[in-house]
Amino acid sequence: MIPTRAADVVVVGAGAAGLHAAVQAADGGASVLLLDADVRPGGQYHRQLPVEFGAVRPERAHHEQPAAADLIARLARHRRVTQRQQVTVWAAEPRVGGGALLYLADVSSGRAVDAGVIAAPRVVLATGAYDRTLPCPGADLPGVYTPGAARALLQGARIVPGHRVLVAGTGPFLLPVAAGLIDAGARLAGVLEANHTRGWVRRPRAMALAPEKVAEAARYTATLTRHRTRVRAGRAVVAVHGNGRVESATVAKLKPDWTIVPGSEKTVETDAVVVGYGFVPQLELALALGCDTEPGPDGSPVVAVDDAQLTSRPGVYAAGELTGVGGAVLAAAEGALAGLATALDLGTLGERGHAARASAWQGARARYRRFADALAAVYPVPDGWQSWLTEDTVVCRCERVRYGAVRDAVTAGATGLGTVCAATGCGRGRCQGRSCGAAVAGITATLSGVDGPAELPDPLALSARPVDTPIPLGQLAEDPDHPE
Repeated sequence: MIPTRAADVVVVGAGAAGLHAAVQAADGGASVLLLDADVRPGGQYHRQLPVEFGAVRPERAHHEQPAAADLIARLARHRRVTQRQQVTVWAAEPRVGGGALLYLADVSSGRAVDAGVIAAPRVVLATGAYDRTLPCPGADLPGVYTPGAARALLQGARIVPGHRVLVAGTGPFLLPVAAGLIDAGARLAGVLEANHTRGWVRRPRAMALAPEKVAEAARYTATLTRHRTRVRAGRAVVAVHGNGRVESATVAKLKPDWTIVPGSEKTVETDAVVVGYGFVPQLELALALGCDTEPGPDGSPVVAVDDAQLTSRPGVYAAGELTGVGGAVLAAAEGALAGLATALDLGTLGERGHAARASAWQGARARYRRFADALAAVYPVPDGWQSWLTEDTVVCRCERVRYGAVRDAVTAGATGLGTVCAATGCGRGRCQGRSCGAAVAGITATLSGVDGPAELPDPLALSARPVDTPIPLGQLAEDPDHPE
């Protein structure tokens, strides 16, 4: 298929970073194509109710960020912006002269109905992040959700995952999820934070950098307090139980290294467990384009960018969580700067206009990058969680790979992440390692005796793949009549 040029700038992802990149590039005079795999723009943080719900103001579903609705509406009217929803970029390769060739699949209604290859002179990758999941006995039971999944159900469909819900893990994202569950009518069996958040007391300057986030956390905490629910720190769900679905969970106090305090275990009745441990950047497209990575705030790999959000590849920019997890405000600032940089690079925006528009965003980026560093310090994920695992604990849900199989593979000499996955089947399922990858890498590193996944010979083995998103074979054959 002959590639077509769709726009001056192609933005992949319509979350906070992608929305701001698109509007700033377009305001700077560039034509923009905004691609997103979801039904509506907004991403996870600005998720909206479906049109079919008939809500008078569906875009106001996220009441904490009403400005997002105005931004989404503005993009919809912008004469230099074309939006395509339910379109996935399933592969990418560098383009001669800069930018990229992007291979698209329209998977609306679950069918491959359109395909295309576009030549993008400038690309902004704003692909976001995945929930970081950690295995524990029983975590593969129906009724166990990630915070992102629970949030998507609440904001995108007004569905409550259970009647009595236990929320656990680490990170500030647990607060809006817990408050949202309460607002939707669920009863909370508890809210457990694995870390001790007194770490914020030692970082008053970091809190002062992000007053909006402090106020937001206070609002969520007030909601929990009104319903007589408090966050219990230093505790975690270490096992889930049930006959065919979740019925109860074992919770325990944790030492600072996340090993269990002996004798602290107790059983909590619940019909749903929402558990997550922060986020993992979505690197697949960036790696396919050959972008360099570097350690992020928590030590995990992120896309390396310069002050203009330009990656190591000419014409390829990155913004948001894939350059380091730091929240929607940081993502918005990075997206805006990437969009402005593309317009400057293309010559549709002059130096003076760029400098005037970029100044405020640069300040916001600097503040929230420091705040992101503090988040990583206050909410670490130490390796002690691996002590919760048993021989039969499922670590890869797609392929039903158990902890014992990973241990046996490493014992037999498979010390690289890729060789462990080849020997066990981890990462071969539909999620392609997105759910289990971080955990399997951590387990492999510990069993191999190295200091973290970054020290493995192939730490990005589950993120570098020729096909980024699973698509029907009929899509590759360009057969719109191919059955599902």
